[in-house]
Amino acid sequence: MEPARPDLRKVDQNAASLQLGMGGGAGCADHRSLAWQRVAARAAPQYCLKQQREREQAYDAALREVEREARRTPRTRPERLAAQDRITASFARFAAAALDLKGEAIQLLTGDFLPVGTKLARWARQFDPTLSMSDIVQACRNAWTACGLQPLLAEPIALTPSILGYSLLYPYTDNFLDRVDVSAEAKHSFSKRFSERLRGESLAPQSDHESALWQLVRLIEGQYSRDLFPQVFDCLLAIHRAQEQSIAQLNSTQTWAAAELLHMSCAKGGSSVLADACLARGWLNPQEGRFAFEWGVLLQLGDDLQDVREDLLRGSVTLFSGAAALGTPLDALATQLLSFGGQVADRMDALPNGKPMLKELLRMSWRSLIVGAVADSHQFFTPEFLAEAERTSPFRFAFLRARRDRLAGRQGLYAKLFDAFLESPEDADATLPLPIPASVALDCA
Repeated sequence: MEPARPDLRKVDQNAASLQLGMGGGAGCADHRSLAWQRVAARAAPQYCLKQQREREQAYDAALREVEREARRTPRTRPERLAAQDRITASFARFAAAALDLKGEAIQLLTGDFLPVGTKLARWARQFDPTLSMSDIVQACRNAWTACGLQPLLAEPIALTPSILGYSLLYPYTDNFLDRVDVSAEAKHSFSKRFSERLRGESLAPQSDHESALWQLVRLIEGQYSRDLFPQVFDCLLAIHRAQEQSIAQLNSTQTWAAAELLHMSCAKGGSSVLADACLARGWLNPQEGRFAFEWGVLLQLGDDLQDVREDLLRGSVTLFSGAAALGTPLDALATQLLSFGGQVADRMDALPNGKPMLKELLRMSWRSLIVGAVADSHQFFTPEFLAEAERTSPFRFAFLRARRDRLAGRQGLYAKLFDAFLESPEDADATLPLPIPASVALDCA
């Protein structure tokens, strides 16, 4: 018997109350335990200089192996498959030495999450050869989030058609709406038609862009019928509305209150991972929906901190770039974000499913995202805060910045290796439909 599906509107109401509680808005007295300002600080692991240098040596050793593989430029299929095996083994050694991961965690990363990424990348390149490496990596990040949710919802880790479709929506939707070279009228027209398509209306695609989007939506519809799984499509509409509202943040001439900026980030990030969770199983109970929404808020705010310099340059206003533009050190906001991550981890621990090893791995990844963002944006923090935060990082901040610059300067080299990783060891993944290039689908429409 199919389990009862809770009303998503109740989950949405909980999500809205979290936004208000974190933003300090009115009408949230029943949710003060969720208030952003009231999250208690948590203890973090500490690393001495000797431990950091040992981990940096492991990092550099792995990086050298990867760069050697990239310079080899494997030409035949067996050579490319052999390169994949060597890089995977190198990552396993790095994870054990630099991140203190054990065998079970390393196997989860290399045996479950890595194949999800490579399958998505192979499918995406056949579907749309114009997608950039950064577009595909962005889609992989979302797919990994959705697949990280699957065991927490008692589902096996797998790249399903709906997770594939939803993850690949981002290059065509979120990135399009963020473009400054697209007029407001064009964005409004696109958003209106896409919203109608998400509601199930039958619309013929008018461009390759729409043809690609319509196909991705069909992947979701093929796995989850609208009649049996209404939550799925409510979630898709919720993230689309949040993306539309976030366009206003590109207007740097408008004056924003911190609560307004926080509210928009909560809506966008929370509804995004809420959709991931719903696509992972098809339905959620209130506890699961609350956790997924908070995870999304955490990831969105972490991304906002990571992007503070770029947002300042392009005039995009977030909670972090807004404070930085005023010359306010970001110490307090980063501390709040780290503490909020502890609250999200507590909600995750309360879920009955998922191994402790997976939960610890997710907890580590959240903290790494924030601490790494602090290292990148060091000019916006006080020296005292940086010194304290650096002790919680496995790597020194100057080391992280230097390696980031090195990676950025060798994108062409790594792109060759990225292409080599798209070689499939098997003929095709029978669980995924064959991709149809958008231009071909448009001609057949």
